[in-house]
Amino acid sequence: MKSLMKLLVLVLALIVPMLTAPVAEAAPIRIKDLVEFDGVRGNDLVGYGLVVGLNGTGDGMRNAPFTEDIMSNILERLGVNVTGEQFRPKNVAAVMVTASLPPFARAGGKIDVTVSAIGDAKSLLGGTLIMTPLNAADGEIYAVAQGAVIAGGVTAQGQGAAVTQGVPTSGLIPSGAHIEREIGFELNSLSSIRLALRTPDFTTALRIEKVINGEFGKRIATMEDSGTVTVNVQNAGMRSAAHVLGRLENLDVEPEQRARVVVDQRSGTIVMGEDVRISRVAVSQGNLTLRVQETPIVVQPNPFARGETVVVPRTQATIEQGPGIQMAEVAETSSLSDVVAGLNALGVSPRDMIDILKSINAAGALHAEFVVN
Repeated sequence: MKSLMKLLVLVLALIVPMLTAPVAEAAPIRIKDLVEFDGVRGNDLVGYGLVVGLNGTGDGMRNAPFTEDIMSNILERLGVNVTGEQFRPKNVAAVMVTASLPPFARAGGKIDVTVSAIGDAKSLLGGTLIMTPLNAADGEIYAVAQGAVIAGGVTAQGQGAAVTQGVPTSGLIPSGAHIEREIGFELNSLSSIRLALRTPDFTTALRIEKVINGEFGKRIATMEDSGTVTVNVQNAGMRSAAHVLGRLENLDVEPEQRARVVVDQRSGTIVMGEDVRISRVAVSQGNLTLRVQETPIVVQPNPFARGETVVVPRTQATIEQGPGIQMAEVAETSSLSDVVAGLNALGVSPRDMIDILKSINAAGALHAEFVVN
């Protein structure tokens, strides 16, 4: 009897911790992955340049006269007089050059650039971008780009057909631009910094405020609204604003998100959030097939008779209803897996499921934001 009691106590000692074990929660996210720091952002750059060295896939000068103009200007700056000359090269293409100047970029650094044809060039494969200044919105030059273009596609053409894979008229130059000018922004001169939430939410903003104040042991963060948390740098007691951001950006916060269902009608993609709920509802999904068949008949007159050959139309139209059409019940659910299981029980394709979700949302049984792309 004592041995049986000892065995029972041992079993309970193993089972009770399993029953009382906490349920795994969602993994927290770093603050730097949830917000954007006010003022710490990149700046877009754009320029107009010329790609040379193409294997006969450049612009046609008659269809793209601006290519000839910029080519003449470049040659004249290099000391080559082309005034009045007629040249029609096919190895040159006019392009737009775009790049993003990262925050706190310093003169002498390098950034990637994207090159895109603006004329009728067929491919930029094997081309080289000539020195191109890149301007910001204020019209000033902040970088200069030059280098070999890595095209993103290929084209094969024969006498009767052509095959294109990817986009050969657009390419990339890794580290293809040198930064020539810095953007003036004194981060350490700020007395307060705003954190802009990428997905505004009051609960998430409140949690960020509590985590920051708990880390510093004083009230330096204040939630302004669902998308903004202001941090008072002066009250943080640190050397600079950069030190404050370096300390708080790695703090973990569990974000809260709205229940949302996103569907893409073109590809039939359905994405559901974890908090999506569906009330009890009955669904009937129809399966009608309409067939229209044309079998025209040619009627000719008898031999040596007066008449005309006519075509008599003959149309056969039928409507068929697929088997197994019935009313299915989707029970009230409490988790995402229940929602998916209830919809999969209908046995329909993803595109038909999009229509079902639209109808459930119209009936008021889908408790989530419904987004259609």
